[in-house]
Amino acid sequence: MASIDTVSKAEAVKQQSRQLRGNLARDLADTAHPFDNAGYSLLKFHGIYQGYDRDSATERKQRGDDKVWQFMVRVRIPGGRLTADQYLALDDLADRYANGSLRITTRQSIQFHGVLKPGLKATIAAINEALLTTLAACGDVVRTVTTVPVPIRDAVHRQLEDDARRLSTHLLPRTGAYHEIWLDGEKVTPDEEPPDPLYGERYLPRKFKLGLAIPEDNTIDVLTNDLGIVALFDGARGEQHLVGYNFFLGGGHGMTHNKPETYPRLATPVAFIEPDDLLDGAAAVVRLHRDWGDRGNRRHARLKYVIAERGDEWARERLSEYLGKPLEPCRPMPDFAVPDRLGWHEQGDGKLYLGLPVASGRIVDDERMRLRTALREIVQRFGCDPILMPSQDIILSEIAPADREAITDILRSYRVTLTEQLLPVERWALACPALPSCGLALTEAERVRGDIVDAIAARLRRWGLEQERLSIRITGCPNGCARPYTGDIGIVGRVPGYYSLYVGGDFEGTRLNEAIAERLDINGLAEALDPLFALWAASRLDREGFGDFCHRIGIEALRHIIESCRRKAA
Repeated sequence: MASIDTVSKAEAVKQQSRQLRGNLARDLADTAHPFDNAGYSLLKFHGIYQGYDRDSATERKQRGDDKVWQFMVRVRIPGGRLTADQYLALDDLADRYANGSLRITTRQSIQFHGVLKPGLKATIAAINEALLTTLAACGDVVRTVTTVPVPIRDAVHRQLEDDARRLSTHLLPRTGAYHEIWLDGEKVTPDEEPPDPLYGERYLPRKFKLGLAIPEDNTIDVLTNDLGIVALFDGARGEQHLVGYNFFLGGGHGMTHNKPETYPRLATPVAFIEPDDLLDGAAAVVRLHRDWGDRGNRRHARLKYVIAERGDEWARERLSEYLGKPLEPCRPMPDFAVPDRLGWHEQGDGKLYLGLPVASGRIVDDERMRLRTALREIVQRFGCDPILMPSQDIILSEIAPADREAITDILRSYRVTLTEQLLPVERWALACPALPSCGLALTEAERVRGDIVDAIAARLRRWGLEQERLSIRITGCPNGCARPYTGDIGIVGRVPGYYSLYVGGDFEGTRLNEAIAERLDINGLAEALDPLFALWAASRLDREGFGDFCHRIGIEALRHIIESCRRKAA
């Protein structure tokens, strides 16, 4: 196991928390003040982030007023699957306790913003009544398990959906604290509840993300996970059977500006796992992180650093020891693909599903369109089961073909943007929430997504490239919640109003991009990309994507092009 010379404050808080209880129950009753630092750390394990309205903070400070403290509450939804009743229950909470919106995350969850402390317990209770939970949606544990969102009714997709649920249940923390604090469950003493059998008394060194994909559908960006599982099937279509799983370890996007010892990393192939060993194999990877992760430095605590520094073969040997059997390396598999799931599609059982675009995942009614009302009406009237997509969009499943026209009419009546109205660059853009709700944000992301994408779309149009598929990921800080370091273009908040520009990843999520320019404002981002688009239009290979083109030309050459254009403009 890893030697520990020092233990961070966060580790001490976890160890002394009495299985995630701390003083949360006591401090929850004090609705006039925020939770203290220890409470802030423990709240995450319960799916809650404490923050404040950053838009009003400076003005309130100048007046001598306290910050407007509020909470983000995230629901744990394996594979993003919801029933119609569950979705309607969550929609109801948006007005009762939050800011009138639901937000789809890149990990197929729903989170609420603007929840105030007096309504926090009631929010959790209502989520529980809908047979959902917020436990382990955040914190140093295995978080929401993601998988292919499409509801195709065949053996492959049934297996993925079932595996996501089984993994989520198997890796959930075993503590009575959640029901005790939020649901008035039976209280137990620490002596009556032993440490978690998987996580121990300190839980994991840092958060742990797990995703499950197939080569034909890498919508979830499986290689960005701490544990990326790729299911392998054999046989003709309709007669496929599960062969096993390739385990990829050590992915993760978080980094810190000006600290090269922190970096994004794609998960690398470590081991092939037999079908019956899926749950035990995943638990073994969790134990690997638990036992070998850096507990003295949280910036160095993710599993990716363990794998990067000790190697894939070392990791396979440790997993073999945990499982008590030798493991073989990952098996060959086809290249990844990312299919488009928006619009109307057949499920394979006579019913349809509809993929609807949701800009930045924000389900809200505003002056442009009434998306939230439209979704509520459709789900109520037709009983569609929603599926949350890792692209921040939503699928409505189980639709009878006879209802297609009526559903389309409802969407149009509320001016909801449909897939056919979007350019590809609009379709494939992600953005994190950033300001005003995220305490880590250095600048805007969601609120300027439209401006950034419009400026880039104008440059693409200039060179006849507006119908080309490319992905843009925008974050307000370098922590990477919108996966900016994979895909064609990454835009990462640097300082207020300015961003770093990354290019050279690939659309399928198998290559990291690299920074080519720093401290650009919104117009500067488009200006920097313009000469690259011009070169792409003039000298691309057949059907070559933008990220692949940038990778072929080389980052240094692209930097030189941008600098030359800047000097000419000056």
